[in-house]
Amino acid sequence: MSAEQVPLPLRSHDVGVASRVSAHPLSPLTSSEITNAVQLVQGLYPSNTSLQYKTVTLEEPKKAALVPYLDAEHNGRRKPSIDRRAFVAYYIRNTDKFHEAIVNLSRQRVENTVRLGPGVHGPGDAEEILLVEKIALEDDGVKAEIAKLKLPEGAAVISDPWIYGSDGVNDEQRMYQCFLYMRDPSDPSNLESNHYAFPLTISPVVDTVQWKVIRIDLLPTGSDHSVEEPGPFQIPPGSEYTPEHQKLRTDLKPLNVVQPEGASFRVTEVGETGRVLEWQKWFFRIGFNQREGMVIYDVRYDDRNLFYRMSLSDMVIPYADPRHPFHKKAAFDLGDAGAGVMANNLKLGCDCLGSIHYLSAVLSTDKGEPWPMENVVCIHEQDAGIGWKHTNYRTGTAALVRSRELVIQSIITVANYEYIMAFVFNQAGEVKYEVRATGVVSTQPTEVEVPWGTIVHPGVLAAHHQHIFSLRVDPAIDGHNNRLIYEEAHPMPRSEFNPHGVGYTVEQTLVEKSGGLDIDVDRNRTFKIQNTSSKNPINGKPVSYKIQAPPFQKLLADADSFHHKRAEFADHNLYVTKYRDGELYAGGKYTNQSRGGEGVRAWANRNENVKDTDLVVYVQFGLQHVTRVEDFPVMPCEIIEVAFKPVNFFDKNPALDVPPSRQEVNRSTLLPEQHHQPSVEAKVGENGKVCCSSKL
Repeated sequence: MSAEQVPLPLRSHDVGVASRVSAHPLSPLTSSEITNAVQLVQGLYPSNTSLQYKTVTLEEPKKAALVPYLDAEHNGRRKPSIDRRAFVAYYIRNTDKFHEAIVNLSRQRVENTVRLGPGVHGPGDAEEILLVEKIALEDDGVKAEIAKLKLPEGAAVISDPWIYGSDGVNDEQRMYQCFLYMRDPSDPSNLESNHYAFPLTISPVVDTVQWKVIRIDLLPTGSDHSVEEPGPFQIPPGSEYTPEHQKLRTDLKPLNVVQPEGASFRVTEVGETGRVLEWQKWFFRIGFNQREGMVIYDVRYDDRNLFYRMSLSDMVIPYADPRHPFHKKAAFDLGDAGAGVMANNLKLGCDCLGSIHYLSAVLSTDKGEPWPMENVVCIHEQDAGIGWKHTNYRTGTAALVRSRELVIQSIITVANYEYIMAFVFNQAGEVKYEVRATGVVSTQPTEVEVPWGTIVHPGVLAAHHQHIFSLRVDPAIDGHNNRLIYEEAHPMPRSEFNPHGVGYTVEQTLVEKSGGLDIDVDRNRTFKIQNTSSKNPINGKPVSYKIQAPPFQKLLADADSFHHKRAEFADHNLYVTKYRDGELYAGGKYTNQSRGGEGVRAWANRNENVKDTDLVVYVQFGLQHVTRVEDFPVMPCEIIEVAFKPVNFFDKNPALDVPPSRQEVNRSTLLPEQHHQPSVEAKVGENGKVCCSSKL
């Protein structure tokens, strides 16, 4: 391989038009690369050794190599050569022997492979979860417990496997905790029936080495830890969410999203899997992988560098019920399964509107075969209301621009829950990350009301829980040497200078060492990522992007709990660390039954310098879900978002050049009255004399 590659020009296209050039270092693995990596790993073992693959994904290049490559690419220079590598995580099937390997696809060799230590467990996968369901429902002991419920003839029992969780009690081996439900017995053949309205009191535990049920837990249904032997099940009424079970409204008129000239964004396809998107001065690459789902790389605005990499790094959903086995319920949905493997095919519904472009992906099965994932990302524009407006009340003239946003969206289904995740870019140089939580709340049987949950249906408890997310942001604000500061607003003391006690100032504090930090709403504490070597031409201040994250109640589990040890990101609003290759996941690389100590809290505790260097910021956001009847049988969307906004980065409002909104284009059916108030103006005449006159 030559030391350099001649740069190939990127050809931009209107949405949906394809081109093919050589694989970019940030492009996800192709089908053939996945197959190739698996063959090289399999070649390390005798031919009769069966491997269970958990992840076959791109091993991203080291940053020290990739930054010069990207700079050369953007400046039209010759690009240095970078080998393509794959990261492979796998088990020797039907054992607890878990390995990871780095495969150099360019040089056709396995560079490194290691068996991971005890207590390190890989994520679940689709084939495995189906197998666990089958094992749980076919077990003779489970069948005997179900028989005690005396369910109606023809009743269909459903198993929801959960990652077992951690409590330090006989939890070293890799297991699943299954929760059982029943479809509506009045319509058991309806595969769309909401089985969460019929939770049962039986919970099998499945071992993933022996592949058998090793224990059957009985669930508490009262106000204490006690359990009872299963008896005849009291069948509540059904509770369905599908449209055919509703009396639908008839007074809703159509609202059409139409773009007669198509969309304003352009997608460039680079090789088989690479995607570059350009829209309204924005430029970035879109990746997709098994764990994070969408990844945004090399974000630039008007040719200025902003962010090297952005992705949802981790999430945790800890539940409030302190009783066994519910006390272990803390879903790390990205690390335990993966946003990529759980992604929906968005072409099946109205998940996006307007002129839409879909991106598909290729992941891998447990056998290491390429797994095409169609339409896992949708790209579309949306109207975001008024972007800016001012009416000169003296003349009645209004200047108005509507804001348009570009949405990069993916939706994941995690058994009962859905998360709608989107990167949103606007015309004012701002980026948002938005999560909408919906789906069906996790339910359990109950006989009484308890303070850690809400009865949402007869005999059905939805335990309170938290949703805590960690967004990883690798900034490059006009370059890669950045700093983190926070600003606070403080009242001035009363004095001769401030005699009325109304003055206040804004003070800045530099964060010099890695660590965890928190929002203080009472001081309007605002975090900013700055580049002190790049100054604003108007006021000479360092260019910055501020982080706007909503305050939320941080992890409630105490500091000695396994929840706290494992969810390393959930105890602070923000963590800042010095960049190191491979540190991507705030809860650690492997969260399944993890013990902690491998994530962002441990990295931040190195107490490294983060002043004017290559730093990484982890922004936490979330919601406290105190469940309610209105969340059942399906939950209206709860919306939370984090925003990144320019501060002294531009020399004026960057959306001034957006064309004004015009009625002939918008075609609104009612025109507003002109806003024209009486006014008085002063004019300076000859000899400097000032005269006043009224204008009506």
